[in-house]
Amino acid sequence: MTINYPNGQAFALNRWENSHSSTKSVSFSNRGMTLEDEINKSNQYYLANGIAVIHKKPTPIQIVSVDYPRRSAAKIKEAYFQRASTTDYNGVYQGHYIDFDAKETQNKTSFPLQNFHEHQIEHMRQCLKQQGICFAIIKFVSDQAIFVLKASDLISAWDAQFDGGRKSIPRKEIEAKAYQIDYRINPLVPYLDAVDQIIH
Repeated sequence: MTINYPNGQAFALNRWENSHSSTKSVSFSNRGMTLEDEINKSNQYYLANGIAVIHKKPTPIQIVSVDYPRRSAAKIKEAYFQRASTTDYNGVYQGHYIDFDAKETQNKTSFPLQNFHEHQIEHMRQCLKQQGICFAIIKFVSDQAIFVLKASDLISAWDAQFDGGRKSIPRKEIEAKAYQIDYRINPLVPYLDAVDQIIH
């Protein structure tokens, strides 16, 4: 299937998969689950137990061409993103607006900032201006380490790269500034524990 941006530029599927947590990961408790799967499962737990209402945002796609190999099946051949997407998730928790993105990296020592797009960073800026709780969930696939990094720290690193700074955030810096999240049975990724610390 071909997917193009609104300007007609071809969409690099492999790059998108890497930056949007589609690369399959393996953890001791959930072999083969991606970070997105793990967060979705955690959100189901939060919703079912009346803790929070947080959902993955749908990606706005306009279908251009469809192939019908047989009457009972249809295959999308070409589609376009209607507009640039923002972050992956949003919702409400304890009266607070929650907005965040989830990214995985195969890199062991740093997190490449190219995994984010400028419009996503600008969206986070706007959320922070409205007093929203905004952050990124970052997973180092090599050892299954998950961190919740506040949007303000991510934005600082993003801006610094244009003033001669690094194009990535060293893992040691993430470990120092972010909240590390350990896997549990329920919820699988208890990221709201970190949100509690951000709020208070």
